[in-house]
Amino acid sequence: MTGARLKHYGWGREGEGMSAEERDFLLGRYRAKFARDDFDSIAVPRLEEISLRAPCIMPPATLAPFCTTDHYDRAAHAYGKSYPDYVRAMLGDYDCAPDVVAYPRSEAEISAVMDWAGSVGASLTPFGGGSSVCGGVEPQVDGERYKAAVTLDLRHLSGVVEVDAASRAALIEAGTYGPDLEAQLRPHGLTLRHFPQSFEYSTLGGWIATRSGGHFASLYTHIDDFVESLRVVTPRGVIETRRLPGSGAGPSPDRMFIGSEGILGVISRAWMRLQPRPTFRAGASVRFATFFAAARAVRAIAQAGLFPSNCRILDPHEAYNTGAGDGSFAVMVLAFESGDHPLEPWMARALQCCTDHGGTVEPAGAADAHLKGAAGIWRNAFIRMPYAREFLNPAAIVNDTFETAITWDRFESFHDEVKAATERAIFEVTGVKGEVTCRFTHVYPDGPAPYFSFHALGRHGALLEQWQAIKIAASDALISAGGTITHHHAVGRDHRPWYDRQRPDLFAAALRAAKRELDPHGLLNPGVLIDP
Repeated sequence: MTGARLKHYGWGREGEGMSAEERDFLLGRYRAKFARDDFDSIAVPRLEEISLRAPCIMPPATLAPFCTTDHYDRAAHAYGKSYPDYVRAMLGDYDCAPDVVAYPRSEAEISAVMDWAGSVGASLTPFGGGSSVCGGVEPQVDGERYKAAVTLDLRHLSGVVEVDAASRAALIEAGTYGPDLEAQLRPHGLTLRHFPQSFEYSTLGGWIATRSGGHFASLYTHIDDFVESLRVVTPRGVIETRRLPGSGAGPSPDRMFIGSEGILGVISRAWMRLQPRPTFRAGASVRFATFFAAARAVRAIAQAGLFPSNCRILDPHEAYNTGAGDGSFAVMVLAFESGDHPLEPWMARALQCCTDHGGTVEPAGAADAHLKGAAGIWRNAFIRMPYAREFLNPAAIVNDTFETAITWDRFESFHDEVKAATERAIFEVTGVKGEVTCRFTHVYPDGPAPYFSFHALGRHGALLEQWQAIKIAASDALISAGGTITHHHAVGRDHRPWYDRQRPDLFAAALRAAKRELDPHGLLNPGVLIDP
């Protein structure tokens, strides 16, 4: 990465953040929502004000050139970007900071760190870009099983190593951040075209390890779809899968590591399937009287096999909160793109599906329609929203999200049950009516991926407890109503209780067996997916 270093608290690099205008807009929405003129904000500790315990271990001379116990590095690798991560950091609680941060420059150095961590009884946490929103990168020290904590940051294993233009694929190192990855593919006229919200501040290895969801609302919805082969460093040795367009030879070894969240090994590089850079685009915004009417139009589009690159819908309150609507209508953001052919027939059929379900189309078809009107407003709000945590949390506003997936036959009742359960929990723990909104992020012929946001007026001194109560109620409702605990945000530690209920018991036993074989000392990311 180039430029300013990443913040130890907050989103992005030092010096970045929301403008005064953006802050005023967002806080204005919350003032109106909670009928308050102002909020009781507290100050977030500066880096020099954070107190860290003394490191329990020091790297040996052979590892010292790429390891550090520097104050900034330890503080910046203590947490990810989940709500409880932010609150604990806001309160100056850095007890979980790693003792050592390692920045290996090769697979051999990854292996050397693994050997050393095992020899000193330390846990080892792969960090990626640290953008986890589910407690996936917090170092673990308990004084008994793990006497110290080491965090592994692969930012020096970065770059596009090789491009195979004939097969439209590239070998890319796992520590490559999104912007660098795309910049290096651009001269070849190719793109991975995987744009999670964290794109600027997350890495290829992190995307693969967490089964990241990206730009495409349909067809290529997860990073899984782009992985051709992997190299993974485990405590028992290096695994390299065979590079193939497809194979029927038993269970896929790639699939065992995609979504493994760092508990089986550290992804060092991957061959990734690419696409031509889009040269044809068509986009539109469509208004609907209700969210469910919009959802029925989405189902028609998904089942027509049109595979739009973007097909997101926002309920009326979600549209209002981002400035994409006035709260009286739902919005669909619709887009197609291609590096090969014009898109007018696809857009025409999709808009026909919308009008069949009562949709009113804003000007459509222009190549830059995705940057204008409601679509453009929502797009900008989506990209900028992670910066809001830096001032919403200190103002005791409990604002968080959770996402899931459900089949179409159950969606409407599922939506109402989950929303009602979350709203009840907000009122019970805060005494103030909150708000729960919903949008779709990804869609499939057999169901959508609803993404809920909740907004509550919290109380300093009780924020973690209030968030936890709301999170439990929402997650219980997701699982009880038949959804998944996560569609693309991974499991981490925050989702473990519900992941344990969702997965089959025999599969959990098989996963533990794989863990014992690949990581016999249980040092990799303990507590994620399975217990040590």
